[in-house]
Amino acid sequence: MRLFRFGERDQEKPAVLLSDARGLDVSAFDEDWNERFFATDGCSRLRLWLSHHAATCPGVPPGVRFGPCVARPSKIICIGLNYAAHAAESGMDAPKEPTVFFKASSALSGPNDDVIVPPGAQKTDWEVELAVVVGKKASYVTPDLAMDYVAGYCLHNDYSERSFQLERGGQWVKGKSCDTFAPLGPYLVTADEITDPGNLRLWLKVNGELMQDSFTSDLIFDIPYLISYLSGFMTLLPGDVVSTGTPAGVGLGQKPPRYLKHGDHVECGIENLGSASQHIVDYCH
Repeated sequence: MRLFRFGERDQEKPAVLLSDARGLDVSAFDEDWNERFFATDGCSRLRLWLSHHAATCPGVPPGVRFGPCVARPSKIICIGLNYAAHAAESGMDAPKEPTVFFKASSALSGPNDDVIVPPGAQKTDWEVELAVVVGKKASYVTPDLAMDYVAGYCLHNDYSERSFQLERGGQWVKGKSCDTFAPLGPYLVTADEITDPGNLRLWLKVNGELMQDSFTSDLIFDIPYLISYLSGFMTLLPGDVVSTGTPAGVGLGQKPPRYLKHGDHVECGIENLGSASQHIVDYCH
């Protein structure tokens, strides 16, 4: 299944994309795509519900806003430097263990929403990433069982303000958590529809110029390892988002570095997960 959410910010409704590319408003199912939904085997329950009620569900109107494909999760956990070429362009050694940081859930936005450059920002950067959505509570999971804990996958652009991240001291979270810095979606594609998440093409363009173009097969630490690794340090809750890292081609790695400015247009996508489009705008009161 392909799940999405649509409507005005903070008023999104749940929806499903049908095989014929029509969107179906499933508000009558009376659940959002959140922790409770995933914790109670929501995808299976939704499939059964649709078998009885799909014919009476209204269609999603054309041109509506897409919200983040997951309602606000308890955690957005990100993995840094997880593609060897990206580590090299950042001037850092490939890590021996995953580099882990958090992104505030308040940074979530819709896949096509404007990205707001915050006051004082000077080096706003792009990072296309494959995000994994956790399907059930995970603690101390072994790698061989880790994929049983995956609900599905989605597209994430891990926007970063490099001056906050690298020049202001402390942890990376400061440069990762600005409002609108986590556009997620358009779709959460359930795990059964993605036969090999370890071999998906991901790409990103800035003003029409291809900047990132790689495959998830180049991940240093793969998805089973990451789920297992993270669950050894913290409990992963249903609906949590694990963003697996970005390939080479970010603005920081350009020579000279290139950063986003007001009026720029970013497009990105992942094979079988859809694409997204964001305009960059300066913050204003």
